[in-house]
Amino acid sequence: MRGLLAVSIGVTLSFTLLPPATAAPTAQPAPAPAVSGSTQSLPLTPLTRTLGAAPGVPRRDVHPFSLLGVVWDDPAAHLDAAVQVRTRPTGTDDWSGWQDLETHADDHGADPGTPEHDSVRPHGGTAPLWVGDSDGIELRVRPETTGTRTLPAGLRAELVDPGTEDTLLDGLAVGPPRARARMGTPAAGTVVPELPRVLPHGAPRPRIVTRKGWGADEKLREKKFSYTKSVKAAFVHHTATGNRYRCSQAASVIRGIYRYHVKSMGWKDIGYNFLVDKCGSIYEGRAGGVTKPVLGAHTLGFNANSVGIAVIGTYGSSRPSAAAVKAVARITAWKLGIYGVNPKGTTYLKSAGGNLYRKGKNVRLNAISGHRDGFATDCPGRQLYSKLGTARTSAARYQGR
Repeated sequence: MRGLLAVSIGVTLSFTLLPPATAAPTAQPAPAPAVSGSTQSLPLTPLTRTLGAAPGVPRRDVHPFSLLGVVWDDPAAHLDAAVQVRTRPTGTDDWSGWQDLETHADDHGADPGTPEHDSVRPHGGTAPLWVGDSDGIELRVRPETTGTRTLPAGLRAELVDPGTEDTLLDGLAVGPPRARARMGTPAAGTVVPELPRVLPHGAPRPRIVTRKGWGADEKLREKKFSYTKSVKAAFVHHTATGNRYRCSQAASVIRGIYRYHVKSMGWKDIGYNFLVDKCGSIYEGRAGGVTKPVLGAHTLGFNANSVGIAVIGTYGSSRPSAAAVKAVARITAWKLGIYGVNPKGTTYLKSAGGNLYRKGKNVRLNAISGHRDGFATDCPGRQLYSKLGTARTSAARYQGR
């Protein structure tokens, strides 16, 4: 039955989700979400701070959502706790098992000293988690060590409905080329088509699904674009959103990440320059032009003169698909080729500050690096990181090297 109280035993500290002021009573069905997407913000409040108590977190009926995360006020604060959530698929009485959110997500964001970083908007937050169409949530916070710990102020759960703007994708196949061929010609403006190699050490341009193609609501982001001087390196990431998505849902996942980055984290746009799904489709990320050196918010300390490419999913223990690795090689070969960079080579980037390199230090990096090479983090996951050598070799081959 819906609305039952669930109790978690042996938890030192827990938080309960307060229903949004606009939510319908639990006995009534929640109203349909807006077509363009929406975000529910649910403050977290402690049930008890008594050591050894058996706190509980009640289940909540909420408006439908598909992606969630936890944010807090100070972007410099750390959440030294585990966050676990379970959800109920819409239209059912079945609850998922407990899932972990990636809490140490302060390795993303705009570089210190940039207008985006120094604005009053940014917040700290976990990585977002894709759970699919859901209308119930239960969430608990567990400190990583025993005893009471100080947690960041303003903790709240953000439940993101990515909207249903998939009409553009009806004629836009994603996934393997064979599936795309069956779909026919996509709608105008939804893809940047493939092109052969035109520069001496360039690479063929891969097919890229545009922001229009994945249904970006351009009213969410800031209107102005930010550019860096060049592109000397590519940083590969995983989104840490989990692997429970179908390739046909990739556009919805990206819209969810986009809304979470902008509305919940306070960034000017989605942080990544490009995204790749597990079927090998490539998507335009941050706005400003796929050929231009758009300044992203993907690798704290090394956003300048770099490009950020995120594979949708979590790849600590799960292996990335061969199609995804190939897509990473294709997009890095093409993008780095525009700026004359050898994917198998090395380059120097100046650190803007982080937990590995002090501000102002010139750091030697592979032209195709993992996020962890610029910041002490698990990203892009052990399994994806182990495939970067393959991506470098393939990217160089695409450039004819």
